[in-house]
Amino acid sequence: MSLLGSDDRALIVAMDHARTHGVIQGLEDPGKVIDAVVEAGADGVMTTFGVVKKYRDRLIGRVPTAMRLDGGPSLYREDWLAYTEWALLHSVEDAVNLGADAVVLMAFVGIPVELETYRIVAKVASECMAAKLPLMVEALPCRSERIPDPKDPGAMASAARLAFEHGADYIKTYYTGTPDGFRLVVDNCPVPVLIAGGPRMDTVEETLDVVRGAVDAGASGVVFGRNIWQSANPGGMVRALQSVIHSDASVAEAMRHVSAK
Repeated sequence: MSLLGSDDRALIVAMDHARTHGVIQGLEDPGKVIDAVVEAGADGVMTTFGVVKKYRDRLIGRVPTAMRLDGGPSLYREDWLAYTEWALLHSVEDAVNLGADAVVLMAFVGIPVELETYRIVAKVASECMAAKLPLMVEALPCRSERIPDPKDPGAMASAARLAFEHGADYIKTYYTGTPDGFRLVVDNCPVPVLIAGGPRMDTVEETLDVVRGAVDAGASGVVFGRNIWQSANPGGMVRALQSVIHSDASVAEAMRHVSAK
């Protein structure tokens, strides 16, 4: 099952947060979240080995599923985007055995684990090619001496390009804040680019505006988690996002889906 729809766009629901957070509001019952977003029309789910293993019957064959293979310490040890340790924790064989449709890895640019993430991407890219599984890489510039502003379009574009060069079939990265800035990312990356949601945004309108800007800049869609399953109406949020991504709806038009139960 392809991660992108027939229009080469997708809304993928990210559900891998508990592997670093442990307990996190909105993911207490993964099965409930899976059912809600699939019924609302999500194009895919991106999650962990544990979730795929436990809820395999609700995922595999029902919705395209991408499984994360790598990881680092929990937030009780190190902060997000400031890692000194990172490793490949699961294998492409694990993903194949569980029936996953794709695998996901990180590429952290600018911090001590950068080279190790490239080694992991290169190794897994080769194994994915043999297994005929696509590889999504979450390519993120990290605040450091040489990257004072991680949202800088040049830094974001370089992170995406580095991940592509090491074997990514899809890129997941942060929105730069403006369509013009994000266009630099898309124009310099030969594979589809989807945006990450990050922490829950302040309003639904802000979330939809970000997606509208990213799609206008050439993004292939989103990989959103907290902005969906921490919202008051997850199903409505999926439908609203889908209307922007697949139907080119305006923010005002998309808001109608969130208001409707």
